[in-house]
Amino acid sequence: MHKLSFVSLWLLLGLLAGCVTINVYFPAAAAEQAADRIIRDVYGVPPRREEAPAGEDAVPPPDSRYESESPLWVALLEALVKPAAAAADINVQSPAIDRLRTLMKVRHRQLLPFYEQGAVGIAADGELRIRDMNAVSRLPDRVRLKQLVEQENLNRKELYAEIARVNGHPEWQDEIRATFARRWIDNAPSGWWYQDSSGNWKQK
Repeated sequence: MHKLSFVSLWLLLGLLAGCVTINVYFPAAAAEQAADRIIRDVYGVPPRREEAPAGEDAVPPPDSRYESESPLWVALLEALVKPAAAAADINVQSPAIDRLRTLMKVRHRQLLPFYEQGAVGIAADGELRIRDMNAVSRLPDRVRLKQLVEQENLNRKELYAEIARVNGHPEWQDEIRATFARRWIDNAPSGWWYQDSSGNWKQK
């Protein structure tokens, strides 16, 4: 009977560990914060002050009176949950990422007049699109705009792939792209153009 209970306990712990791992498989919140840092850096906007989660400082320290009374299964479950919770983060540091960020920051300064003219906007998938070429009067500037948009979109794809690679999860690339797509638009200043999910152009 005791042997059966022990096996059942380990099966239950295994199922619980599996559920925890799935729930934090893609760290969506951490990815969004990382995207905001990168995008605001590219845009030349000061980073937001990162605050601790509400109530974090108010969490009381564990009461030692109950530590010795915790059942074995509680201790085992905590050991399984803590590594999974710690994995709910995303790494955006690598030489390749730093290089791409630098390229995009420099290019953004060249794109800025085209954003302000309404010639270029942000598509729903996070890529740049030429919205109104008529807003650019000079032919050399039109050629330059096409080059800038092509280079920017290429670097954005490279950035998403590199973030996924650095984190050891190439299958995250689509989710990273979707996260950045939302944040490129949300962090854009007033007056810029963007596409909604239906493909309609709107001005912030």
